[in-house]
Amino acid sequence: MSDTLPMFPLNTVLFPGLSVPLRVFEDRYRALVHHLLRVEDPAERSFGSVGIRDGYEVGDHGAQSLYRVGCRMQLTEVESNSDGTFDVVAVGMERIELQRLDTTGNFPVGHVVDRPDSSAPVPEEVLERARAAFTAYRVALADLRSDPYEGALPRDPTYLSWTLAAVAPLPMSERQSLLEAEDATDRLILLTDLLRTELQAMNVIPSLPATEVARTRWSPN
Repeated sequence: MSDTLPMFPLNTVLFPGLSVPLRVFEDRYRALVHHLLRVEDPAERSFGSVGIRDGYEVGDHGAQSLYRVGCRMQLTEVESNSDGTFDVVAVGMERIELQRLDTTGNFPVGHVVDRPDSSAPVPEEVLERARAAFTAYRVALADLRSDPYEGALPRDPTYLSWTLAAVAPLPMSERQSLLEAEDATDRLILLTDLLRTELQAMNVIPSLPATEVARTRWSPN
C-alpha cells in the first residue's frame, strides 16, 4: 500500500542510519520545511529523497529524471536564517520506492512504498572481505586525502553495509546500485567488488582516486 511523503530530490544518494546536512533555499523546499515544522510530533517530521538521474536540484527545469529507490528521512535539526533559508540535518530511516511524483503543489509530494532489507544473516566471510577491502582502500587513500571514516567500523552487518556504502567515495551510479541491493549480503559483496576495482585503478593512476575523476555534479544543498 502506498504512502505519501514530501519529496526532496538530490544530486546525491542517501542511506538509512546516516545523517546529512542540507542548505534549503529554493521556495519549494523552504515550503517543505515550513510544512514539516507544522507537524507537532518531531518524530513524524519525515520526507523522502531520491537521487536525480538527470537534471538539477535547482532552477525552473529541475530534475528531468529520478531514480526510483530512495530513502525516507527524518528532520532532526533546523536552523532558520535571516534571509529565509534553512540549514537542516536529516537522518535516513529506511528505503522507499517512488511510484509517482506530484509537483502541482507548493512542494513535491511522492507516492511511495517501503522497501525493507531482507533480514537474512550475512555470512562471516562476506563481512571479513568487505572490512578488508575498505581497510585497504583507507590505507591507499592515506597519502592523498583525509580518512573517509573515523573510528571502528560497526559490528552490525546491516549498519556496516549502509555505513560503508555511505562513506566510500564512489560515483553516484555505483552508490545507487548499493542502495538498491536486495540485502546486506548483496550490498557488501557489491561494495567489496567496487572497492577492489577502485584500488586497481589507483594503482594505475596513483595520484588520484578514480572516483574523483568521475565526480562532475555539483550540489548546492
